[in-house]
Amino acid sequence: MTEVIILAIALSMDAFAVSIGLGATKQHSKIAPLGLIVALSFGFFQGVMPIIGYLGGKGIVGWVESYTPWIAFLLLFFIGAKMIFDSLSEGIEENISKITYRILLILAIATSIDAMAAGFSLTLIPVNPFIACFIIGVVTFAFSWLGVLVGTKGGTWLESKAEFIGGVTLIIMAIKILITS
Repeated sequence: MTEVIILAIALSMDAFAVSIGLGATKQHSKIAPLGLIVALSFGFFQGVMPIIGYLGGKGIVGWVESYTPWIAFLLLFFIGAKMIFDSLSEGIEENISKITYRILLILAIATSIDAMAAGFSLTLIPVNPFIACFIIGVVTFAFSWLGVLVGTKGGTWLESKAEFIGGVTLIIMAIKILITS
């Protein structure tokens, strides 16, 4: 269960970083309670996408069972590396002039694509995948809500650091999966 919580925190860091940026834009007049809407959107997609990755992973595990730790390692490693790279570049939310529901939906899906890939690694963790995805969704909900609050208070300096830490955590998890398998 510890691995699931660490995975949930690491995966939620990109949603946290984007939430900070969204809160900082102060361009959200069309979305009333921005923190709640962002948290629900990001939490929902971060919770659903790993199930898709898990089911896809279960479907191919029989064919590539001996390579499963390597596949999980590569997926988590590249997701972590992408998060680190993204933390060093400007975020998409800086280019958004108005936050609409459509923009929010696109951001929620974009920040959860890595959760779908990470869902494959759930085939290697001895935990109910639905409980794991619920935990991932709840943790992302909490971090997204907090991110909007931090962003509205002017805490954008934390934005890239959160994504960087999440990326490093995923790389560490990838190495752990490879070593323990």
